[in-house]
Amino acid sequence: MTASASSLAADGGQPQESPGATPGQTPEMDLLRFAAVGSVDDGKSTLIGRLLFDTRQLFDDQLAAITAASERRGIEDVDLSFITDGLRAERDQGITIDVAYRYAATPHRKFVIADCPGHVQYTRNMATGASTADLALVVVDATAGLREQTRRHTCIAALLGVDQLIVCANKMDLVDWDEGAYLRVVAQMDELATRLGLRTWTVIPVSALKGDNVVTRSDAAPYYDGPTVLEALEKAPAGGWAAVHGAQRVAGGRLPVQWVLRQPSGGRTYAGMVNGAALRPGDAVTVLPAGLTSTISRISTADGDLEVAPVGLSVAVELTDDLDVSRGDLLASVDDQPVVTTEIEATLCWFGERPLKVGERFRIKHTTRSTPARLTAISSRLDVNALALEPTEHLDDNDIGVVHLTTATPLALDPYHHNRITGSFVLIDEATNVTVAAGMVGPPKLVEPPSAAQG
Repeated sequence: MTASASSLAADGGQPQESPGATPGQTPEMDLLRFAAVGSVDDGKSTLIGRLLFDTRQLFDDQLAAITAASERRGIEDVDLSFITDGLRAERDQGITIDVAYRYAATPHRKFVIADCPGHVQYTRNMATGASTADLALVVVDATAGLREQTRRHTCIAALLGVDQLIVCANKMDLVDWDEGAYLRVVAQMDELATRLGLRTWTVIPVSALKGDNVVTRSDAAPYYDGPTVLEALEKAPAGGWAAVHGAQRVAGGRLPVQWVLRQPSGGRTYAGMVNGAALRPGDAVTVLPAGLTSTISRISTADGDLEVAPVGLSVAVELTDDLDVSRGDLLASVDDQPVVTTEIEATLCWFGERPLKVGERFRIKHTTRSTPARLTAISSRLDVNALALEPTEHLDDNDIGVVHLTTATPLALDPYHHNRITGSFVLIDEATNVTVAAGMVGPPKLVEPPSAAQG
C-alpha cells in the first residue's frame, strides 16, 4: 500500500533539531538533501527546472543563458531542463551527463538538489549523487511505466541507505490525466518499495512541462488529493546526512583520523569528522586497527574547546596517552567497536567497462585508509527486475552483486545499514586511478514477496 502524504509528514512538517545540532546553530532538520533519479528522458531535469522556476530561485543571467540555449536548439519555449544541465555538451545533446547540484530555499526549508543522469553509462554518477541524499525524488514516465534503469536507480538509492521516496508520475498530460495510468505507476512502486524495505513513499501525478502538481496544485487529476511535489519535499523528514546515517544506529562514536596535527607546545591532536555518536572529553576510545586504548582529554575546533562533539562536525581530538596514531586509523568508543578484519563480504556496484572477475586486484579506499585488496569470490548478482540474487561468475558494467574481498591490512568496519561512513568503500583501479566500484559492507536487505497462500 502506498504511503500517504501524512506518513511523509509524520513530524507534522515542523523542523526538528537534529542529533548533531548544538545550541545556537541552525537545526539540520531545516536542510533536506535529495537526489532526482530515474531513467533517461523521463523528465528529471525538467521537473527540477520547473521546481526552481516556479519558486523563483533563478537569477536573470541564468534565465538568459537557458533562453539562449533553447534558441540554439530551435526550441520556441524555454527548455527548463537546461537549468540543471550546466555542461555545454549537456545542453547541446539534451541529456544530463554529470550530477548537477542546485541549491534552493523556501520559507519553510532549504534544499540541496542533486539532478542525477539517467543513462546507463552514467550510473556511477547517479550513485555519487544519491550517496549523501536524505530522500530520492524518483521520476517515472507515466506513458511507459517503471523502466529497468529506474528500478536500478531506486535499488542503488535503497542500498545506499535512502529509505524514503517521492515518486512523480510525470507526463500525465500525455495520457489526458488518466487515473489508470497513475494507478499503474502506484502499483509498480508499491511492489518495488516494499521489496526494498523502504520506510515511506508516495506517488504524485504531475506534468513537469506544464507545472501541474509540482509547485501549484492542479485540478487536472480530481482523483488525487495528496501534496504537491514542493509540499511533500517541505514536509519530508530530513536532517544532516552524517547525523542521521550513523547516529542512533550504533551506540558508539567513530572518528576516522584524517590528519595528525603537531602542536607548537608539544603533543599531537587527531583531526577528523565525528560519526556514529557524539564524542566527549573523558570518553574511553580504542585506536583501531592496533587495538590501543586511551581517553579523550580535549576536543577542539577553530572556535575553541567543546564539551561535546556532535555527529557530522570536524574536530581535533587530544588523547591522555602518547600513542602511535596515524592517518587512516579509527578512534572508536570502547563500549561499541567496529569489527577489525581483512575479510569483507559486501554489496558491490560495479562501474568498470570490462566484466569483474574473481582474482582481480584493486586499491580499496575506506574512510581515510587505503590498502591493496583482492577479489576472492563473487557470490551472486542482483536481478533488478525480479529483485532476486542469482548465482554468477562475473559482474558486468552497472551490475550489483555480493562479493568477498581480502585486504592487505585490516580495516575497522561497521555494517552499512548501521553506519554509512564506516560501512562504505570504493575500489580503485591501480593502473588508471579510476574508481571502478562502490561497496557497502554486508549483503543487500531484500524483503521476500508474499506467498500465494498469504494473498
